[in-house]
Amino acid sequence: MKVLVGISRVLVGLLFIFSGLIKLNDPIGFSFKLQDYFAPGVLNLEFLVPYALLIAIFVVIFEVLLGVTLLIGYLRKFTVWSLLLMIIFFTFLTFYSAYFNKVTDCGCFGDAIPLTPWQSFIKDIILLVLILILFFGSKYIKPLFTRNIRSLVIFVCFIGCLGVTYHVLMHLPVIDFRPYKIGANLEEGMTIPEGAPKPIYDYDWKFNVDGEEKIVTTKGDYPEQEGEFLGVETTEIQAGYEAPIHDFTIERDGKNYLDEFLQEENLIIVVAYNLNKSEKDGFFPVRDITNEALKKGYKVIGMSASSTERTNTLAERYKLNFDFYFCDETTLKTIVRSNPGVLHLQKGTIKQKVHWNDLDQLQLQKLETAKPDLDFNLKHRLDSIAVLDQRYRKLMQAKTPEERAAMGEEMGLTPEEYNGDLWSMQTVIDSSNMLFVEKVFKSMGYPGKTHVGEPTNTAAWYVLQHNPDKIPEYLPLIKEAGKKGEIPFRLVAMMEDRYLMNQEKPQVYGTQGRNYDDERGSFIWPIENPETVNQRRAEAGFDQTIEEYAKLLFGDDFEYKVVTMETINQ
Repeated sequence: MKVLVGISRVLVGLLFIFSGLIKLNDPIGFSFKLQDYFAPGVLNLEFLVPYALLIAIFVVIFEVLLGVTLLIGYLRKFTVWSLLLMIIFFTFLTFYSAYFNKVTDCGCFGDAIPLTPWQSFIKDIILLVLILILFFGSKYIKPLFTRNIRSLVIFVCFIGCLGVTYHVLMHLPVIDFRPYKIGANLEEGMTIPEGAPKPIYDYDWKFNVDGEEKIVTTKGDYPEQEGEFLGVETTEIQAGYEAPIHDFTIERDGKNYLDEFLQEENLIIVVAYNLNKSEKDGFFPVRDITNEALKKGYKVIGMSASSTERTNTLAERYKLNFDFYFCDETTLKTIVRSNPGVLHLQKGTIKQKVHWNDLDQLQLQKLETAKPDLDFNLKHRLDSIAVLDQRYRKLMQAKTPEERAAMGEEMGLTPEEYNGDLWSMQTVIDSSNMLFVEKVFKSMGYPGKTHVGEPTNTAAWYVLQHNPDKIPEYLPLIKEAGKKGEIPFRLVAMMEDRYLMNQEKPQVYGTQGRNYDDERGSFIWPIENPETVNQRRAEAGFDQTIEEYAKLLFGDDFEYKVVTMETINQ
């Protein structure tokens, strides 16, 4: 028995210390796991969610100290009773989680050694046996060192744990075990290797055969079975390979920009997974470092699981000069244990990752694409104008009153606003925006990418496009900006076409169409030299031919036909 107790003492003590230190390296991650357990569908202890981090810190420090007290023989009875009660509770928890498939990873060893629920349960059963040996053979647990030295060891360990906790909370985990660690390539992390195991399912086909239900099980093929088919149920009997990164997206307005941003030479990502829980003081240094990054030629974006309205409000309040994109909250929590936190990517490879407290450590080099003349006050104002430019236009695109109400509530509008005369309200905004843009035009010319960066360089163009009576006056300015590369030339082409159509003249690039409710129907406005329009469109930067563009404009059933001014004027 003495030998068994000695072996159990070393194994349990070292395992508790190891497990505790792994979680102490990332207490925020462990608190997220506790929140999973506190959820309504698991233990239904939602009142504990606000205290998850505090509980996580207490549990992991207590776990480390129990391991130390066991090894040195300090407070023998208290230690073995604590170990027994803890392992009984966690054995029940892991069994409950595994049997009912509630939480897929117990978080016992953090992200360092992921365990399935059943693996966690088996591990706890083994620990329970070892701890029972310690409990019934506690008399063989002899103390090491003198009482004063044992007390000093525990005190030093406690202070050390507090120091590590403070460091990782104020900065980032000392060791990053996640697939988003520095040096990881996100594209590679999302790739499933050739020959990787695929999931295997059992298909239970139900039939009614002569009034009795019969189940035939196959691996997927429909069985040769007589009778009335009732239904089929699938059961996963073997999980397939899952890529380490499988839920990472960069979405905005329903489009995923992941592939585009993973090819960026130098990309700064500001992660703020939930704006309700973010450290608001962190956005002041974020603003400063991202402004510096923009001037040095970096592409900067934000990522959050909060709504567009919330991120727009945040950008307005803290004068942030970048757009936010959507990603799942759990994924963002995994990427960086800071809210906000900042990453530097080079073609999808994470080169730097910092807590908002450490933004001064982010190393930024001046790139060939540097924009030292960026005017951030003007950029911020134009970004705000760009949001206003689409404020009620989005609502006007709603297909049903229910969809409009949902969009209006998300935007923070009252029913009177989103059910009102949206066009009149948008017209007032358009006129106000134009007054500001005109002042900019007259004082400095067109505010292009040299002075406000991309995509802010298009904001003034949209304002002018939505004030067609001003286009004749400022079209030469737009053309000049296009020649200098300050705005995409396709925007110049669109405005020129709109101007020509309003002047009752043939357009050049085929970007404008008309839609009438009478016999005239829908058509692309007459084009000058229509036989070569696709060449001009390609040179201007359009991806679609005139035939493809016409279908985008009027529907897949629309067939483009050449229309002349003579036909229009009849």
